[in-house]
Amino acid sequence: MAEKNVENCDHNCSNCSSSCNDRDPKSLIEKLHEGSNVKRVIGIVSGKGGVGKSLVTSLSAVLSQRNGYKTAIMDADITGPSIPKMFGIRENATGDKNGIYPVTTHTGLKVMSLNLLTENETDPVVWRGPILAGTVKQFWTDVVWGDIDFMFVDMPPGTGDVPLTVFQSLPVDGIIVVASPQELVSMIVEKALNMAKMMDIPVLGVVENMSYLKCPECGKEIKLFGDSHIDKIAEDKGLEVLGRIPIEPNLALLCDTGSIEAFTGDWLNNLIDIFKEME
Repeated sequence: MAEKNVENCDHNCSNCSSSCNDRDPKSLIEKLHEGSNVKRVIGIVSGKGGVGKSLVTSLSAVLSQRNGYKTAIMDADITGPSIPKMFGIRENATGDKNGIYPVTTHTGLKVMSLNLLTENETDPVVWRGPILAGTVKQFWTDVVWGDIDFMFVDMPPGTGDVPLTVFQSLPVDGIIVVASPQELVSMIVEKALNMAKMMDIPVLGVVENMSYLKCPECGKEIKLFGDSHIDKIAEDKGLEVLGRIPIEPNLALLCDTGSIEAFTGDWLNNLIDIFKEME
């Protein structure tokens, strides 16, 4: 990395590419659209795909909205956006000279996703990393969000360009790590936690998805992926387990039919306390 030239330093980090102890990490934060006021930003992350980040994002946002908070979802999974389908959104986002306007769901949630800007929801996004990262920045700088208490960012898997862009460009107040019960999850979770630590982002806790399947006949919890390791991981890392979401056919049906706002279940009710603490 470039060394700081003390003699020529004007203390304006925005015009400087050097790395030094005086650089404010928040100097890379993008300016929010002037028509927006977002109080808290929560990222939903995982070190791998297919663990249910979009589901946890959706359920968290619905809980937030139900508890009286003005809520929004930024779908930062540009190449695999699924939020619009889960909320039954079929119309495109609109815009004018002032900016882009998010789509509002049945219960008042505001959503922005690339799927709301393409002609067809199945159109592939064949873009390189810098373009993907730039799109996420535009979701922050060019979208007229209005007044938002909590914005949930559905992150793509891994620790690449887009997660890095979100952590550097948005004022993220904390992340929720999503995991599954498999033993290899400890390594996956640690990757996400290490990235958060490197970026100085607080970890609010861990959510385990696909935790168990409840037998419809006897009510016994069947652990399809074996015994959970989430408690040990959380204890080792000093984290709170915020909830365990089962494999629930009715929940899958709500996602498929765009009716996730109608879900019932207390799996993530611990988040309500998190929201209150962050007010």
